[in-house]
Amino acid sequence: MKWFIGNDIGIDLGTATTLIYVKGKGIVLNEPTVVAIEKSTNRSIAIGVEAKKMLGRTPDSITAVRPMKDGVIADFEMVEELLRVLLSRVQARRLFIRPRVVVSVPSGITAVEHRAVRDSIEHAGAREVYLVPEPLAAAIGVGLPINAPSGSMVIDVGGGTTEIAVVALAGIVTNVSVRIAGDEMNDAIVQHLKKKYNLLIGEGTAENVKISIGSALPSSNEDDETEVKGIDLVAGLPRTVKVNSEEIRAALHEPLERIIASVRDALEKTPPELASDIVESGIVMTGGGSLLRGLPELVSKETGLPVKLAENPVECVVKGTGKILDNFEHYYKILLRERRVR
Repeated sequence: MKWFIGNDIGIDLGTATTLIYVKGKGIVLNEPTVVAIEKSTNRSIAIGVEAKKMLGRTPDSITAVRPMKDGVIADFEMVEELLRVLLSRVQARRLFIRPRVVVSVPSGITAVEHRAVRDSIEHAGAREVYLVPEPLAAAIGVGLPINAPSGSMVIDVGGGTTEIAVVALAGIVTNVSVRIAGDEMNDAIVQHLKKKYNLLIGEGTAENVKISIGSALPSSNEDDETEVKGIDLVAGLPRTVKVNSEEIRAALHEPLERIIASVRDALEKTPPELASDIVESGIVMTGGGSLLRGLPELVSKETGLPVKLAENPVECVVKGTGKILDNFEHYYKILLRERRVR
């Protein structure tokens, strides 16, 4: 069958962000995975960036939700609505044929969760849906030699999951998928401010604190401070406190320790021959969560292995889906596929 250029789409359906690649055009969309709906009509009124601005700020008549949690679908209807709108934005209007879609999924999800992703994308307008494990897509996106007999290790820290995998001969030899990533880090900051200052803050505020002064290791900017606004849990009134980078690093210690433990677990499960390859080639880190200052250095310190942060780590997975589309015959065997029954 002859495929229509520009009608093949790659999707990184992330907990925090959704990125879309269109064959022949590259990455055409990068939007927060957020939907705002009007309760009375159940109709979406905003998607992506505009909807994210509404999180925690809506009146009773509107609800803004993040329909993905821990890398999997938490609200099917909202994910379908999100994908339907985003796919309509990126498709060429002259093409009436439904697109073929390659979508990344966490390597640790169940068969039921696989089916949920596939169904949602089909209902949103796809002709055929192919699934690819996130760490494999990330490795392809970075340009690692996944077909070689030598081992390559990738750590993809996203919003909802951290995917750790050793790849060789076009397959995943060892993988560990844990539902600890950027969202857990944000929650750790929320809990710290609640316990230490009796201050209640929103998820967006916690994320801003993490980005501005969060770190995995002590640095020369240890005295960095930022003002955090929230609600005083005792007085019930708005209040501002100052927090510094040292206490935020301490707050992030637990989720980071669990990620490091998972990396160690993956290395322990790796066959010796491939482990020796990783000693030479090192580890590549991808995903938005890996942008936390000092995280690659912390992984290197704890494992004794060289660790490199990929260029544009947020885009690695969707670039991988794009490379699969560009050389579909070559990568076909690594995809999970199921035809629609009509």
